Amino acid sequence: MALLLDTRLLTRKIKDLRNVTPKRHKVKEKWAATRVKYPPSILALRHFDSTYSIQLGKLWPSVRVALLSERKYGALLNNFAHHAVLTDLDAQGCCRDFIGDAYTQIQPCLEKESEVVAEEESISVSTKKSDSDSQQPSPLQLSLNIKCLVFPRGDITKFKPARPDTKRLLSHYLMDAASVLPCLALNVRGGHNVLDLCAAPGGKALALLQTHSIGFLCVNDNSASRTTRLRKVLQSYIPKELLTDEKIRITSFDGTQWGQIERNTFDRVLVDVPCTTDRHSLMEDDNNIFSKNRTGERRRLPEVQTELLLAGILAACRGGEILYSTCTLSQIQNMSVVEQAIYLAKENHGIQLQVVDLRALTQMFRKTFDFAPDLPLGEMVIPHLAANFGPIYMCKLRRIT
Repeated sequence: MALLLDTRLLTRKIKDLRNVTPKRHKVKEKWAATRVKYPPSILALRHFDSTYSIQLGKLWPSVRVALLSERKYGALLNNFAHHAVLTDLDAQGCCRDFIGDAYTQIQPCLEKESEVVAEEESISVSTKKSDSDSQQPSPLQLSLNIKCLVFPRGDITKFKPARPDTKRLLSHYLMDAASVLPCLALNVRGGHNVLDLCAAPGGKALALLQTHSIGFLCVNDNSASRTTRLRKVLQSYIPKELLTDEKIRITSFDGTQWGQIERNTFDRVLVDVPCTTDRHSLMEDDNNIFSKNRTGERRRLPEVQTELLLAGILAACRGGEILYSTCTLSQIQNMSVVEQAIYLAKENHGIQLQVVDLRALTQMFRKTFDFAPDLPLGEMVIPHLAANFGPIYMCKLRRIT
């Protein structure tokens, strides 16, 4: 009986506590108002499963595993830093400069192939073009001043953070090693005027500056905050005497309107467009383009990418070269954008373009990266667990008229 009275008393006290409980704690939790049922990363994975399984076929399961695993980084060496700070990287063991190693191994073969390539017709966008417009693709020539260290396939060792030298310049820049390939493919020569249309956060611009061949570099990004980050990266790696207005210009314009700002100006144009950034979309929910509130932005991506590439084409001079790149596997954002830009350049502006064959580049670095087989337009690094770089798509165009 005493136990029953104690139980009733305890129940009454609990009921009395409801009178002092704030109202917000009495309301039943609602799914829609409290948290997202499906986070953006899950939505991205579902989207990729439905599209890339068809696009990549048997390759998709291995690519999927790699995308969901930790990515592998390369260390882009800063030639402007004092050599003493680079000894830390050498002490890490079996890392190697994949550019220098590949060039040494393949150079004899390239000399023979260049003679054959010189006799073949270049791949042209137009089926009809005059003899005066026809041009032969130049043999593969890379700037060996660009040095990027990587660990061997299957080795997941991480590089140490960069250290400053006596002039406060950092020794190396950690980035996806496959991101260096568009800079190599751009083939910057001495005195070239170069435009990096979507430059932030600055890794590719930094790689281009390592060539010591650029006469003038214009780096642009339409986001003011990203441009600020870009400026800080350049200040951390490039000596002050080279960061002058006569050598480097940093702007924050809408890249799609660049054709109205400067036309027929640049020898080389890099158009590294914003995309779905597949790896980030699968690994991070913050600032994810698959968020519900960014659906419209994601759907407009191919249109924006086409406008950016077309602006880059207009900015290039006759005979200039344009390198289009993304970090997505999507055909709609890759080959379809290139095809549409080529068509619009001819129809609306009378500009004829030539697609430059990059197979020599993929042959040269196939021991370091995995490339998608038999792409009809451009080349693409696909992630693989043993060499977890990419994805990086690139397509090079030469302006004929």
